[in-house]
Amino acid sequence: MEMVLSILIGLGLSAACGFRVFVPLLVMSLASRSEVGHLVLGDGFAWIGSDAALIAFGAATLLEIAGYYIPWVDNLLDAVATPTAIIAGILVSASAFTDVSPFLKWTLAILAGGGTTAMFQGFTATARQISSFTTGGLGNPVVATIEAGGSALLAVLAITLPVLAFVVVVSLLFFAARRLLFRRTASA
Repeated sequence: MEMVLSILIGLGLSAACGFRVFVPLLVMSLASRSEVGHLVLGDGFAWIGSDAALIAFGAATLLEIAGYYIPWVDNLLDAVATPTAIIAGILVSASAFTDVSPFLKWTLAILAGGGTTAMFQGFTATARQISSFTTGGLGNPVVATIEAGGSALLAVLAITLPVLAFVVVVSLLFFAARRLLFRRTASA
């Protein structure tokens, strides 16, 4: 059962990376440092809870969130954030997967973690492009706020209530895929 929960935690955190790259890493760093032991990191990932990592993730989170509030800069950030988010999604997944063989850990991290992050990053980049096109970039701060809040909420939820986080991730994927498919069908 612990292995399943660690996989659900990893998938929830990887989905959160699709909204914001560094927010889930910051949440993980904080959770791994808590005295209650909210998050147990896998072998070789204890560095995520170090002082240096906490400072770096905090600074990177602030810079990332601030950058998304500048119209058109947010679209440029998406070009950099997409590959970075996928790498972060793989990393957070692998660090959350405990009690699994290294082969299974990295296979799941790359396919499920990286894939989940890529889907969420694609949906958010599409939403921002639509916002930029329809509002001239004036609606992008609203999108940025929703994404940052969604990333933080999903990361905390993944650590505290992983089953609920998994349900939220599946629901969001279903909703986003349905919206995109419905949109394409209507335009065809």
